[in-house]
Amino acid sequence: MNGPYTYRLYNHSMESAGVRFTARFTRTELEQMTTFQLRGICDKERLVEGLAKRLEREELIALILRFRGADSSQLIGRPHPGGFERLEAAMQKRLGTDRLEAGHIRVPAKIVLYEEIRLGRMDGYRVESDLHWLAESNVLIVNALGGLCGVLNLVKDETEAGVYFLSRHSLAELRLTANQQYSLLFFRRQESEYLYDAYYGDKPLLPSTLHAVRIPVAELVIRKPEMTDAVLAIDFGTSNTTAGAYLDSTYVSAPDPNGAGHVLLDAVNYVSFPGADGPGGEWIEVLPTAVSVEDCANPQHIVYAFGEEALRGGRVPGSRATVMRGIKRWVNDYKRPEELMDPEGNTARAPRSEILAAFIRYVVGTAEQQFKCRFRHLHLSSPVKLKAQFIEMFSEILPEYRIEAKDTLDEGLAVLYNTLADQMDKGTFADGKEYQALVIDCGGGTTDLSSCRFRIEDGRIAYKLDIHTTYENGDTNFGGNNLTYRIMQFMKIVFAGYYAAETRLPDTDIDALIGIPSGDVYRYVDEYGVESVYAGLERRYREAEAILPTAFRQYEQASRDEYQRVLGNFHLLWDAAEQMKREFFRRTGILRSRFEAEQVRSADSDLNIAVMNRWMVSVVENGRFRDEYSLPDVVFNIREIQQLVKADIYGIVRKFLEDFYQDGRLQDYSIIKLTGQSCRIDVFREALKEFVPGRSIEFRQKAAEQDRVPELKLACVRGAIRYLNAKKMGRIEPFITDHVPVIPYTVSAYTHTGQEKELVESLTPSRSGGYISRPSQAVEVEFFLTAHGGALRQRHVYQRRPNEFRQVTYENIAELYGEGIPQDDTDSIRNGETKYFVLAGGSRWGFHVVPVARQNEILELGAKRFFAFESDLSELDFFDGTK
Repeated sequence: MNGPYTYRLYNHSMESAGVRFTARFTRTELEQMTTFQLRGICDKERLVEGLAKRLEREELIALILRFRGADSSQLIGRPHPGGFERLEAAMQKRLGTDRLEAGHIRVPAKIVLYEEIRLGRMDGYRVESDLHWLAESNVLIVNALGGLCGVLNLVKDETEAGVYFLSRHSLAELRLTANQQYSLLFFRRQESEYLYDAYYGDKPLLPSTLHAVRIPVAELVIRKPEMTDAVLAIDFGTSNTTAGAYLDSTYVSAPDPNGAGHVLLDAVNYVSFPGADGPGGEWIEVLPTAVSVEDCANPQHIVYAFGEEALRGGRVPGSRATVMRGIKRWVNDYKRPEELMDPEGNTARAPRSEILAAFIRYVVGTAEQQFKCRFRHLHLSSPVKLKAQFIEMFSEILPEYRIEAKDTLDEGLAVLYNTLADQMDKGTFADGKEYQALVIDCGGGTTDLSSCRFRIEDGRIAYKLDIHTTYENGDTNFGGNNLTYRIMQFMKIVFAGYYAAETRLPDTDIDALIGIPSGDVYRYVDEYGVESVYAGLERRYREAEAILPTAFRQYEQASRDEYQRVLGNFHLLWDAAEQMKREFFRRTGILRSRFEAEQVRSADSDLNIAVMNRWMVSVVENGRFRDEYSLPDVVFNIREIQQLVKADIYGIVRKFLEDFYQDGRLQDYSIIKLTGQSCRIDVFREALKEFVPGRSIEFRQKAAEQDRVPELKLACVRGAIRYLNAKKMGRIEPFITDHVPVIPYTVSAYTHTGQEKELVESLTPSRSGGYISRPSQAVEVEFFLTAHGGALRQRHVYQRRPNEFRQVTYENIAELYGEGIPQDDTDSIRNGETKYFVLAGGSRWGFHVVPVARQNEILELGAKRFFAFESDLSELDFFDGTK
């Protein structure tokens, strides 16, 4: 069967020994399935008792576990102090005669293992066997003298009976010995668990004799991975992350022809990550930016899960594990500690920097596994206004890597470079002509507008690129997650009506929730604003909370059962909305969508069947929760979804382009580039036509595009890779100038008389600044950040510490801050007075406060502190439990 299943059934296929393959299930898997799916298992596995009687859900689970229960595998993975030595001692003491079944296990003729690089399914080391007792287990690597050289894991291939893959933890020990005639030892499950206990246990084990099937390996090579000069480019996104590198024929001295990535030499290679089906399923070139806590029993060695694995853990009903999404938002506060909990209820605290570093190291580690090399040079793209902060953060939390700073491209420019590179490859540019482009980058949590002036000259030995970029505008509260949330709101209203009345109520139709005709939405937004369009939807969403609650923060003081129910409701509806958004806007020709418990064939080509095999929502009825395992019989259509997001999208486009349109500057731009996955939506293009009819809008939505990863998501990392490689090879001479952005905020402070004094003015270049005076004994000085229009955004406090001041001359100050602190302003400082100079952050999106005091006629300079304009990259958090 196709589809994102957590379990797979085989159609009674016969193995070579004539034994029918039997599916096995764990309790965790079964508890995530619907009653319909449980009965389906009884049918396919011929569990007659489950069909003859009308059993309840728990009775069905107990029945399946009785006849088809799966044992959890105990595999040696993360290294444990003294474990290798204990395992070797147990093997030498307890290993008996070999089993005479070597002909029933087939292993690869050549295996190449790399120290500190993990081994996995994508490496392709396939093991086939018709032995009925062989299961997921630990496999020992031994030499001809009986010495232990390493431990591998035998992992089942869920798609084919009798097939396994070899895997290995990246830090698992490998010993290179003088004798290199290696064999693999395969054990029964019980004996494998004995080895597991010997490795991780510190207590004496009962005497036991181990018997193994010994399979000689024709060639087993243990290598140290080679350090490469290739740059690994990472597009670290709010919702998803991608990575890749240009690998030429010399990226390592001896490229491995086998194993992971099937590397394309002299080409761009993308890193693949486990998809929704886990490591045993399909791998794709995009990684959800999500982290969950697997084990925090030891706060010094917290184990995390990443991407789809992290999201799967969050979907388990009743799971207590912390799941963190949107971690990109932490850039301006990355040292703050986070409270963590693992599935067993253990708690710990860890700084955000540790979590961010672990996520990036996982991305790098996956790249190293697939490309069989070690990376030391990283390029991490970032939003244009926060480029300096991201470079500073990653350089601090990842000291073992060289973070590209000089030649780094922001996200918008990286995407735009693809257009420039295509023009250079095809020779379609006008030599020396200056072009202007606007780049709208709609990410998962924020949307930014930047402008770019560029000129390409065909020089004598290379193309000369003169690029000028400026950050123009942004919205920290709008991104792709806003669109997911709108769809979730609509779903929740519809499902609440379905479960409350067993039928879809008339007033859950989109025309009742948004009572403005589609053709009048733009005019209505112009006159009354975006919020007025969604007033009815927001009211009905609040009413639906009483039936189908999702605001789990409101249940923090309730019982654990109630809290977990509401948390589960939120994650299920959010994932359903995200899945529907992807299907509607990724695939052309899809006009309708519905949910089913299993993948079923539809006679209608325009109907998408979304598989939700973990459906269970908690509905409030008469003040008490009840479980609903039945999927709502509801079909959503594309017209509803487009009507749902139309005002939001037009509002953000209008905010960015109206001023350009009104003053005629929009006609100067020959290219308008849309970046970010959300820009694939046709409503974006329609909204742009209100302002730029007939302009060159870079927007790709191919009818045949059915790729797993949208073109726009890979455009950023591909642009960065092409730029870095072109510069490395000498094909381009780039000159990139980042111009000082206009600040949309005002920074002010109050004098002792209560008069407000503006220190940084809104809509002025970010080099401007002023000062406020205080007596030197003042301990705290308040600064107020207000948005354009006067709305207070944040209050910042500078804490004065006397021990941070040092005696200086004005010449010392001028060397550090130049014209930012004029000499006239320091000469006028009196004894016992401190002037707090406010300097806009320049390349950093925020402002600095620099105190200068005078004591006994001598100037003193205090510590410079930075305050970000936005405390989080995206100020609107959809996962804070209030939605």
